[in-house]
Amino acid sequence: MSISLRKITHSVLVGDVKVGGGAPIVVQSMTNTDTADVTATANQIIELAKAGSEVVRITVNTEEAAAAVPDIYNRLQQLGCNTPIVGDFHFNGHKLLEKYPDCAQALAKYRINPGNVGRGKSRDPQFQQMIEFACQYNKPVRIGVNGGSLDQAVLTRLLDENRGLTHPEPLPAITRKAIVLSALESAAKAEELGLGKDKIILSCKISNVQELISIYQDLSSRCDYALHLGLTEAGMGSKGIVSSAAALAILMQQGIGDTIRISLTPEPGTSRTQEVIVAQELLQTMGFRSFAPMVISCPGCGRTTSDYFQKLAMDIQAYLRDQMPIWRNQYPGVEAMEVAVMGCVVNGPGESKSANIGISLPGTGEIPVAPVYEDGVKTVTLKGDHIAEEFQQIVERYIESHYGA
Repeated sequence: MSISLRKITHSVLVGDVKVGGGAPIVVQSMTNTDTADVTATANQIIELAKAGSEVVRITVNTEEAAAAVPDIYNRLQQLGCNTPIVGDFHFNGHKLLEKYPDCAQALAKYRINPGNVGRGKSRDPQFQQMIEFACQYNKPVRIGVNGGSLDQAVLTRLLDENRGLTHPEPLPAITRKAIVLSALESAAKAEELGLGKDKIILSCKISNVQELISIYQDLSSRCDYALHLGLTEAGMGSKGIVSSAAALAILMQQGIGDTIRISLTPEPGTSRTQEVIVAQELLQTMGFRSFAPMVISCPGCGRTTSDYFQKLAMDIQAYLRDQMPIWRNQYPGVEAMEVAVMGCVVNGPGESKSANIGISLPGTGEIPVAPVYEDGVKTVTLKGDHIAEEFQQIVERYIESHYGA
């Protein structure tokens, strides 16, 4: 596999998490609780962290939210959760950081949107205040430009320049340029105010896949800041997953991106952790990182009219992921393991042999036996009514013998 790596000589520390500078791509997520609710927000941060989120962003939009941040931080420390929390500021961040210094100190990073930091004459002074607070408290900043809240002053300036050209460019092209320029000019201003390059992360998010790819390709060619990737407002379910994966996979394959977030709209009442799992699986399937043993399973066909192999694959995958918080320290390296759960004789034995451990279940009309392969060698043939339980025990023994101390 050939992957072009974008060279960034420096890294940004977000808490204890290293972003850029050759570090593995970092998985981020964001809470959707009312930040003023300390218990709910701390619990969701812990839930996201257990799922694998290495940085969690929270909304800091009111005085009540800002006042709650130190309590959230302390609650996390008491419960043994050291995941860095990032403050998401719009419109009034300069006031909140000034009035609540304990909030400014507790946060591991500030997120500033150049389009929402202030309007007109107030924009530059308020942006300056935010950067000065970052310098005072030695915090990194993500300058996050969004297509939906683009700095209109930058866009207007580029549109005026474009109208004077012999061959004016279309509006989408000018908008792309404005998004990138807003990020770059804001970063340059932050450096002028004393914020080091090792304290700056840039993002330029938009909801269109092709536009996002074009924007980040342009941005990465014009700077060496650490970059945060994400398709904003990706949507719900498979649409959001596919759109995010399509955009981010192309960029990461080109070496673009140091930290990612999958901005899924969760279904009502469902866990926020799906966006973390999708981010991890995207990185793992592309070979960038490993987070949990991967289950290889076939889609099924007319040879597999029973849904037994589907249930077994689902159960094994859920079991492996549920065990990872324990196994991560107990069995180092287990996250790179592959388990195959196959449904018939066509590809079953071959895929099972290629995995670390695999089982080939009988298809329709086949002999009701299930050979198990470990590191390419058949070790046992299972039969009867307890194949699932016996295979899980075999997986557990394999993990203990191959990854245990």
